[in-house]
Amino acid sequence: MLSDHFTLHHHNKTESMSNAFKVVGGNQLNGDIIPQGAKNEALQVLCAVLLTSEEVTISNLPDILDVQRLIMLVKGLGVEVTEVDRHKYIFKAADVDLDYFASDEYQSNAKKIRGSVMLMGPLLARYKKAFLPKPGGDKIGRRNLDTHFHGFTQLGAEFIYDEAEDKYLLEGSKLKGQYILMDEISVTGTANLVMAAVLAEGETEIYNAACEPYLQQLCKMLNSMGAQITGIGSNRLMIQGVTQLGGTTHRVAPDMIEIGSFIGLAAMTQSRINIKGAYEADLGVIPRTFEKIGIKLERDGDDLIIPAQENYDISSFIDGSILTIYDAPWPGFTPDLMSILLVMATQANGSVLIHQKMFESRLFFVDKVIEMGAKIILCDPHRATVIGMNRESQLRGITMTSPDIRAGVALLIAALSAKGTSTILNIQQIDRGYQSIDTRLNAIGADIERIEV
Repeated sequence: MLSDHFTLHHHNKTESMSNAFKVVGGNQLNGDIIPQGAKNEALQVLCAVLLTSEEVTISNLPDILDVQRLIMLVKGLGVEVTEVDRHKYIFKAADVDLDYFASDEYQSNAKKIRGSVMLMGPLLARYKKAFLPKPGGDKIGRRNLDTHFHGFTQLGAEFIYDEAEDKYLLEGSKLKGQYILMDEISVTGTANLVMAAVLAEGETEIYNAACEPYLQQLCKMLNSMGAQITGIGSNRLMIQGVTQLGGTTHRVAPDMIEIGSFIGLAAMTQSRINIKGAYEADLGVIPRTFEKIGIKLERDGDDLIIPAQENYDISSFIDGSILTIYDAPWPGFTPDLMSILLVMATQANGSVLIHQKMFESRLFFVDKVIEMGAKIILCDPHRATVIGMNRESQLRGITMTSPDIRAGVALLIAALSAKGTSTILNIQQIDRGYQSIDTRLNAIGADIERIEV
């Protein structure tokens, strides 16, 4: 069994006490790197362990803050958690404590991780009620949670507000399958509804469903537990409800966002990096989009090799106009790699318009890249034009703060390519999504040190 002091126990003392990276730029990296298990998939499949009383074994879990926090949450709910090794755990949800789910302690811990919202679907399906965690302080009127609740109520759940306790409660004594047209393509919303529907009576059809690889992996895992889900990989999921689910063994797929991050790192630092077991067939349009920026990619079985490139040229559209790259729900280009792409473009030959359609806060880090010497025109919160410098002027090291997971790694990549030393503050944002990133990159030639500032 895990001890109560599990939180962060894998991270060494230096890591847990430090809050900044000191980065010496300009090193050329070289070597093999293994991508971690996918963070977003891990958060979904960890919630799914609540759907059965039998043992569920999950391997290739990334050892990152968000995953550790979610494991602590399910452990608090009464799930038996056995650690096999750093990346493999056995879960047995035989006796779940719903009182803890309603407690202030749970509510407080759930706020620290957005993925906790996906515990509602499994608990509603198996235990007929679920309390609303408020991840990240989201208010109930916010659209990103409305999608979840609209789906639950369509399945027959009742939405109750307990004014005395200031808590929101879902009750679903008898969930029934329905046709659900989702009002937005929400990954966590789709995951929540799928997990609720697998134990509902009759057939559920979810249209306009998210179809990211994370969702596909979740559906495959649920089917291996005895669920009946068809249409996996499409935006129309058909779910035939069953009365119970059994145990299973599941392996988390490689993290496509980390793979994309390593491609960007290789390009910016003129490095040769071999990304082991990248499974390019599962990467969708990601490789093709990097190739539009001029990045050469070589394939060797399941490995993706990025050769050292002195220069890379941004493509134009067929009519000669400036290339525009924008994000879209899968199978479009993932918004999680837009920050990486923007930083890469600063040293390319040519110009590109980066259009971040799905999230406006994702471009807030651009002022720091400009301060490092990049030529970027921030048009508005959604669009930035990058004028590539073709390495004629190297970025320079500065002190900066990581605003979120993806921008944090984009700034780390910029710092590794820069002249001089950079300091990156608020690195717990990076640690939330990237496992021991400093240790792994230092092993192939980077110079990153954890410091206290």
